[in-house]
Amino acid sequence: MRFHLTEEQVAIQDAVRGTLADAWPMERLHKFADAGDDFDADCWSALSQLGLFGILAPDSGMGLVDAALVSEVVGEAAAPGPVIAQLIAVAALSATANEAAKAHLEALLSGEAIATLALDGDLVQCARAATLFLADDGAGGLRLVEAGEGVTIETVTATDRSRPVSRVAFSASATSHALFAAGDPQVARLRDAALVLIAADALGGAQHCTDVSVAYAKERTQFGQPIGRFQGLKHQLAHMALDVEPARAQVWYAAYAWDAGLPDSPRAAAMAKAHLCEVYTRTTRAAIAAHGGIGYTWEYGLNYWFRRSVQDRAWLGSPSVLRARAAELAGW
Repeated sequence: MRFHLTEEQVAIQDAVRGTLADAWPMERLHKFADAGDDFDADCWSALSQLGLFGILAPDSGMGLVDAALVSEVVGEAAAPGPVIAQLIAVAALSATANEAAKAHLEALLSGEAIATLALDGDLVQCARAATLFLADDGAGGLRLVEAGEGVTIETVTATDRSRPVSRVAFSASATSHALFAAGDPQVARLRDAALVLIAADALGGAQHCTDVSVAYAKERTQFGQPIGRFQGLKHQLAHMALDVEPARAQVWYAAYAWDAGLPDSPRAAAMAKAHLCEVYTRTTRAAIAAHGGIGYTWEYGLNYWFRRSVQDRAWLGSPSVLRARAAELAGW
């Protein structure tokens, strides 16, 4: 059994990290948040040129582990755009028998079409930019809805300023394609994949907040020495690291279990999302405290990761909801 990433997987993360370092620096995140947009075309184009959106296509030779590695780096950078939704939409259209829906697959793979998830109430990420909505059909199945007539979008003040949400409603006149009926195993499988990718996004964000806190503690001085030498802060940073690092294996196992079709895959997905999102919110709070007063300022930017952690925590089920599901799956 292999417990580490392959050279190819490390290269994928390095490529995404390098691309986002160029396309999504902090100054650009500030501008994006101040402009009130819900999508950044340049950042999306940079990611699409890496060919990432086809990771969950059957002929890619990759799987959810690789998609989770991408989602982790996206979360680390607090990058915009519905990257998770795009990956899940490609998996959904690759598996459906609906040829009209499959006609959108090529545009999704190239990034020309933009998909978002409408599976969790009426608040939808990046809805104003989306051309396709992967939505529930109201009866337990999944459908693909095309943007345009019959789709109503209302801008709202969003908590997450890196992936703003809007309120979305679909009427009977919307162009819709049935993908999977209620009871089809693909419905639950796709939702589980989304949970794992959200967990990976949370892992990346939590690791970023830990890393910047450690770096700040090494350079910020007080009473003639780096604040990282003070025992109280040492303990706080150690607790952050001990919270984040063991959780990495939980994400990797949940993704591996999904790829391998293991019996405990649904439970692993629920537990990974529940635990990582709690780790993320704890870590962002601790990071802000570790930075002292500057951590609370808009300019420093830690608020973006804190707000993203709140969105990840609520998205597709809170930790308590998902732990209840995991308990039910385990027969407790």
